[in-house]
Amino acid sequence: MRLVTFRERAGQRTQLGMVVDDRVLPLDTIARDMPGFIEQGARALDAAGAMADGAKSVALSDVELCAPIETPRRNIVCVGLNYAEHVAESKSVAGSDAPKYPVFFTKPPSCVIGPDREIPWHPRVSTSIDWEAELAVIIGRECRDVDEASALEFVFGYTVANDVTARDLQARHQQWYKGKGLDGFCPLGPMIVTRDEIGDPQALDISLRVNGETKQQSNTRHMIFSVARLITEWSAGMTLLPGDILLTGTPSGVGVGRTPPDFLKPGDVVEAEVGGIGVLRNTVGGA
Repeated sequence: MRLVTFRERAGQRTQLGMVVDDRVLPLDTIARDMPGFIEQGARALDAAGAMADGAKSVALSDVELCAPIETPRRNIVCVGLNYAEHVAESKSVAGSDAPKYPVFFTKPPSCVIGPDREIPWHPRVSTSIDWEAELAVIIGRECRDVDEASALEFVFGYTVANDVTARDLQARHQQWYKGKGLDGFCPLGPMIVTRDEIGDPQALDISLRVNGETKQQSNTRHMIFSVARLITEWSAGMTLLPGDILLTGTPSGVGVGRTPPDFLKPGDVVEAEVGGIGVLRNTVGGA
């Protein structure tokens, strides 16, 4: 199942929908928003699956897609240094070695923007804004102390994220929250694809383009820590809630690892893509 948060006209309230072929079927009779739908679990999925694709549906091309979860209830949990080649390029800049355990950090809910929204340009704060394509995992059920063998059972679905990063702030503050936490620094979308449609999350192509030029190209099989292992480590002694979001790390090809470093500038079009989910497209805003 492919689920979106959308509005039919500018200024109209957002609503939940299910994408069927090239149309969107509103699901407002089931839940008002994505977090409410996720909390209902199998009951909501069954109800959506039973709905007929009828006259109430609208063309996907006629709606404005928003971030699937517009305002996360808690910070977005992220993982750094989770692809070996990205560790290698980061070592040349920051001296990082391959981690023995997942490196967790968070981004505040105010980071989230949807498809086709402008990534804010913060010229008085940073001049080194970078890209990071990532597979994002949406938790479906409350859990804690999850074993790796059953970890994927707690996944609701997957979407695409861009972990936008101010590299100068990241270096200046010697931690990642500030440099990755500026407003608008977590584009998310274009939709959530439920777990059953993805199958193996460790077999997905992942890429990113800037103005049509491929900057990142990899596959999730190259993760150091699998999605299941990340959920196991994250949930150890910590309660995960429905709708929690996990960004699973980025492959090599980021701007800071290039010679010379290559950063975003106003007007750049950034496209992050994960196979089986879709393309998350954003433009960098002006000064």
